[in-house]
Amino acid sequence: MPEPTKKDETPNGQPEADTLTILWEQGAGMQLAFCRHWCLTLEIQLLEALTWSGGELESVAPDSNGALPLPEISLEVSPPPAWRFVCYTEAVAEGKEPVETDGKKQETPEPEPLQAVVAKEPSPTKNGSNQPQPGGVGVKEQAESTHSTIKEEGPCSPPPPDDEPAATSPSPTPPADDSVPVPAMGRKDSVWSLGEGQPPEDLEKPIDTPPLSTLLIEKPQSGTIHLGGDITFVAKVEAKDLLRKPTIKWFKGKWMDLASKTGKHLQLKETFDRFTKVHQGNYPPPPPTATNIHTFEMHIIKAKENYSGNYRCEVNYKDKFDSCSFDLEVKESEQASQSIDIRSAFKRSSEGQDDAGELDFSGLLKRREPKQQDDTPEVDVWEILKNARPDEYETIAFKYGITDLRGLLRRMKKIPKEVKKSEAFAKKLEPAYQADKGGKIRLVVDLADPTVDLKWYKNGQEIRPSPKYIFEHKGTQRIMVINNCTMNDDAAYSVAAGDEKCSTELFVKELPVKIVKGIEPVKTTVNERIELECEVSEEGAQVKWMKNGVEVPTGVRSRYRVKCEGTKHFLVIDDASRDDTGTYSIMATGGTSEAHIQVDLKPLKIYQDLQDMTVMLGQPIKLHCEIYPGNVPGRWYRNGQLIQPSDRLNIIHRNKVHRLEIEACSLHDSGDYTFVPEGYSQSLSAKIHIIDPPRVHLESLNFPDNTVTIVAGNKLRLEIPISGEPAPRVVWMKGERVILESGNRVRAETHGDQTSLTIEVTEREDSGNYKIVLQNEAGEATASVKIKVVDIPDAPDAPLVPVVGGDWCSMTWEPPKYDGGSPILGYFVERKKKQSSRWMRLNFDLIKETSFEPKKMIEGVPYEVRIFAVNAIGVSKPSEPSKAFTPLAVTSEPTMLVVDDVTDTTVTVKWRPPETIGAAGLDGYLVEYCIEGGERPSNKKGPNGLCDTGHVGVDANPPEDPVSHSDNWIVSNTELTEKTKYTITGLPPGAKILVRVKAINAAGASPPRTLQHSILVKEVIEPPKIRVPRHLKQTYTRRVGEAVNLVVPFMGKPRPKVTWLKEGKPIEPSHVSIRNTDCDSIIFIRKAERSHSGKYDMKVQVENHEDTAVIDIQIVDLPGPPQCVTIEDVWGENVALVWTPPKDNGNAPITGYTIQKADKKTMEWYTCFEHYHRTCIAITELVVGNEYFFRVFSENMCGLSEEATQSKKSALIVKEGNFPHDTAQRQYHAQPHSFTLTPTGMQLKKADYNDHDFKEAPKFTQPLINTFAIAGYNATLNCSVRANPRPKVIWMKNKIVIIDDPRYRMFSNQGVCTLEIRKPSPYDGGLYTCKAINDLGEAQVDCKLEVKGQCGPGGGFTFYELMQRGVPLHLIDKYMNETKIVEQEK
Repeated sequence: MPEPTKKDETPNGQPEADTLTILWEQGAGMQLAFCRHWCLTLEIQLLEALTWSGGELESVAPDSNGALPLPEISLEVSPPPAWRFVCYTEAVAEGKEPVETDGKKQETPEPEPLQAVVAKEPSPTKNGSNQPQPGGVGVKEQAESTHSTIKEEGPCSPPPPDDEPAATSPSPTPPADDSVPVPAMGRKDSVWSLGEGQPPEDLEKPIDTPPLSTLLIEKPQSGTIHLGGDITFVAKVEAKDLLRKPTIKWFKGKWMDLASKTGKHLQLKETFDRFTKVHQGNYPPPPPTATNIHTFEMHIIKAKENYSGNYRCEVNYKDKFDSCSFDLEVKESEQASQSIDIRSAFKRSSEGQDDAGELDFSGLLKRREPKQQDDTPEVDVWEILKNARPDEYETIAFKYGITDLRGLLRRMKKIPKEVKKSEAFAKKLEPAYQADKGGKIRLVVDLADPTVDLKWYKNGQEIRPSPKYIFEHKGTQRIMVINNCTMNDDAAYSVAAGDEKCSTELFVKELPVKIVKGIEPVKTTVNERIELECEVSEEGAQVKWMKNGVEVPTGVRSRYRVKCEGTKHFLVIDDASRDDTGTYSIMATGGTSEAHIQVDLKPLKIYQDLQDMTVMLGQPIKLHCEIYPGNVPGRWYRNGQLIQPSDRLNIIHRNKVHRLEIEACSLHDSGDYTFVPEGYSQSLSAKIHIIDPPRVHLESLNFPDNTVTIVAGNKLRLEIPISGEPAPRVVWMKGERVILESGNRVRAETHGDQTSLTIEVTEREDSGNYKIVLQNEAGEATASVKIKVVDIPDAPDAPLVPVVGGDWCSMTWEPPKYDGGSPILGYFVERKKKQSSRWMRLNFDLIKETSFEPKKMIEGVPYEVRIFAVNAIGVSKPSEPSKAFTPLAVTSEPTMLVVDDVTDTTVTVKWRPPETIGAAGLDGYLVEYCIEGGERPSNKKGPNGLCDTGHVGVDANPPEDPVSHSDNWIVSNTELTEKTKYTITGLPPGAKILVRVKAINAAGASPPRTLQHSILVKEVIEPPKIRVPRHLKQTYTRRVGEAVNLVVPFMGKPRPKVTWLKEGKPIEPSHVSIRNTDCDSIIFIRKAERSHSGKYDMKVQVENHEDTAVIDIQIVDLPGPPQCVTIEDVWGENVALVWTPPKDNGNAPITGYTIQKADKKTMEWYTCFEHYHRTCIAITELVVGNEYFFRVFSENMCGLSEEATQSKKSALIVKEGNFPHDTAQRQYHAQPHSFTLTPTGMQLKKADYNDHDFKEAPKFTQPLINTFAIAGYNATLNCSVRANPRPKVIWMKNKIVIIDDPRYRMFSNQGVCTLEIRKPSPYDGGLYTCKAINDLGEAQVDCKLEVKGQCGPGGGFTFYELMQRGVPLHLIDKYMNETKIVEQEK
């Protein structure tokens, strides 16, 4: 390929700095200019351009205007991300600097190429402008890149407004590191490539008409204008089905939105026409119709060359979308001006336009008009300005009539500065060079001083002379020749001459390798040779062979061979197999080719199959078979396992014959043999059977005379090796008895090459001769073994435990019946708890005797013992455990035996459990009685006896109870009772009996507890007494529908008679259920009603004695509404209401009222007051002009009434001075205020209020109650008082004020007065008074306190009285003991 064309001068003869123009031809030819700015280092990547003429680049001569002809091309562009390009769009001779553009990368999954298809020149049309529009080059975007975009600015972008700073802001500068090379080829993310153009014959084909637009009824058409002209593009949308204006966007190129570029050169306009005649195409127009049309216009004013390009219009409305692409071509004016008058160019316009005075040199040079003849000598103002200082610009401009000084200064900034001529280099390196891969390139510089030392660098590394790098000297020229260019030579090169340095870049282009002739599919059989051939376009090209998408291995040990002959490449498989079947492909840089290879097997023929054999052990084995094809290898298997050749096993394959030979067979060689040809599903099989006579190998036992000695009790497992094939049948015999394999203790087992005799626990009966018999089809063998068992003693019999103590016992046993052939040396004794499985040995030295006494046992725990006998052989088995025994002791006697009840035929006694129960527990109690007539028990008082001889009490068991030893005691309960209360029945009336109780456990019966006095069998009358619960002493309240369940306990003997009355009348059982027991009465109402309210009288009667109580039950319900609500008066924004309480209060006091109001218009009710207690109220803050109704709800403890009473009349709220006719001249008088209603307003007369006097004299709401106390236990007296002011509370005993006595504590909280007496004694009894005093008066309450603490007739409680009063037994016991101690001290 020739070197790039170098242009040193522009068409007008002016030198060009830092510019490289590379021309390529494709079809008619094309020109791409890549430029380098003096302050930036830019990386320009070029992809190979293949032309229809063979891919070579040729120079194209410019036309008469100095520009290259514009070809018809197909351009496919993949814009690089984040790259910066410098584009030159105007001739260098015009003095303009290049305008920089930035490429900005978009984050999208895959890059798609953008194709620009050059269409034929369309016919001229009008498109909103008066100028003719000749056909230009139209570009159609067929695919838009979603990976990256190039944002074009300046001449490469749509016209930005000059007054917007964003349009002229500099692009970000890339890093200027010339030492790092960037390859010009091979990067997919930064490649400018030329795709294959559309063939000429495709251009002749008709283009498919796209579907009609869904929104646009008139699309903007492509147009052509001259430089500096105006053009308008129009798009119309029919608004018949649109509810709002659609959204329209104008784009230039792919992504540049023109909405942000509007200004003096670009204007967007929108109009809406309600009645427009719509006509499209060349068809006859339809009848006029009224249609709504949205018209969108884009005006381009004073077009420039860089305005040319492709534009797009997009319309959106909800889910509808439509777009249209069109082209704009800007051509130069046919009559270019020949001269420029700078003075007229920079004269400010009188119209005051924004762009007045701005000079477009490109347009002025191209539109030169004939110069007018002027006698004034020409003056080169530019030369004057260039040589003048900046402070002289204003004077020069005024001198030559230049009024737009600002525009002149802007233009002066655009004039390129002259580069200072290099002192070392007469001619520097070109900005860039290009070479083909494998070619050579010459880098030439001219030196101003030939004596200067010159050094060449590649990527900052100095280059030394070598066959690849050759340095030449021709006069002042210094040349570096790079031979055989490779991709590594694609780098940045620089040359240094003294302190000066110039640099360039070398681009190495690699041509893609194309596949000229592809590979062809192959179908063959195994073991054949396969050769795939492919021809490429270049010799020595690198290709890659693939199989099923995976690269084919081509190493030394690979089955695949790859060879190359010129442009032909071969893939050879010498010995094909079925694994070689697949899709093979060859990949080159310019294309791929693939083909399918099918490798099938040859049909298998069996000439001789394998034969079954039976062979004696040690004889040779030969297996033989013949198959076709003969070169097919195979594998031998024995019982499914692959056979590998060895010293004794040989595998032979000769042509069609396959043999397997074994020199001397063994038992392992027996089995199923299979030969499997490789690659085939068929197989050949045979069975080899090896036989061997049976033998017993007793020599392996190493026992003298084949005698085995074993200690009895141990496990014996005798294993004897045997041999024989097939496996012989083994029989073990002892005498005539055959030992089976299924035996439990003695069994014979045979596994493989050995047989075994197993005795789990040997016994002396196992001694004797054992015979072994082996049989198989090859013969029979026998052998015998002798077993001798040395035994241990037999287990002794179970020991006996004749005596058991609290923590010891005595045990005896008999010697074992069999000593095992050795004298008994002694015994071991073991003990364990019955519920445990862990035995504990009691002696570590042998016991010679046959008796033993274990000790240190836990009382109440069952134990077992057993015995071991020991001789010289060992320890015998343990004896059977003895019977379980428990070291136990009887409990102590029951305590606190008392009489609970006596009738004419029964006596009920109570008692407490024994103080000491013991480990044996308590099984129950035995109750016995004795009819008085024999000798009475002694009255000697025990330690816990009572001192009161006149009352029934508890007496401890006396030392000697003559009655208890008599035979007159009768057992009352045949079975033990676990309860501590028992009723003796069947007694004769009037008899006197004695009662005693025994506690029974496993150790026996405890000493009895006997009543000290005899009991007269006669029922005792106890006056009845009702014990009303505390919550029933007040009114018992329940709601309607709730259940009522009241339990009222009472006392009395015999069983009292209970009667209930309501309001003096009997209670109907259908309404109220009543159930009576011996100790309480229950009244039950399942669903309470109002009628159940009232006072219920309860009477309990025992003969002539009776007791009564009154239960007050109140069933409450929701109240009824108030009877009448009246509007008493209306004044200002206030209304006075009065109502009467409801007739039905729900059987409960009315606790309040709820008042609501409602506007007459809406009748929506709003609550004004809640829980209001009075029956009159004044409602305030009403709205003037509204008319109100009012209603009132009544409320009790159940809630609000279901209905409300509404006022019959309404209250109209009017302004002051405006009164309705029916309310004028009326007055309203009510306490505590007096209101007078007059036409001039409402006047309030305040009344005098009398404050409520809350002062109150003391009054006791809860009096003191007579109380009984037990000496030594705290007692409290309580009452409640109400008074205002707070009264002074004084406590008195026997009318004497209690002051500073530590035995008393006084409390007063919320009117509740409490006096606490600490551990009272009998002397603390008496009359106690609580007195409350304030300024208004005084009040007092009295009660009697009786302290029971003395024994004897003079005072104190008996045990029976304490039990009747419900005092706990432990307190009674403590009280009795203390009483006896006090009496003894007296």
